Amino acid sequence: MAATTFLDTNILIYSVDRADSSKQETAIALIAKHATNRTGVISTQVLQEFYSAATRKLGITPDTAKKHLQDLQIFDVVQVTQSMIEQGIDVSTRHNISFWDGLIIAAASTAHATELLSEDLNHGQDIEGIQIKNPFI
Repeated sequence: MAATTFLDTNILIYSVDRADSSKQETAIALIAKHATNRTGVISTQVLQEFYSAATRKLGITPDTAKKHLQDLQIFDVVQVTQSMIEQGIDVSTRHNISFWDGLIIAAASTAHATELLSEDLNHGQDIEGIQIKNPFI
């Protein structure tokens, strides 16, 4: 079985953001790779953040954003729970990161992910046994 990779919201956003074609191509390729290999995982937090950013920041219509969310059903989705929220708080204080990033780490940990694709944390950093990789550098 292949290692599991958690995709942060920014990977999904760049896949629909035409402002930076290089990042968009990278994001689309990563999504396709992890969908095909069945190695990608996301969380309900990521889905919510995607919808909010796509409609508010990118001006994508709600119906189009919803269609993109439906396309993401190919990935396993971690349901955020109260215990994960508490774990996210602990991670954020232990590693001096935002609560939201701590919650992403908690969800990735719950999914037994070995890596997190994100540009929000330090590339190469290991947090709670999860390797942070920024695919855009």
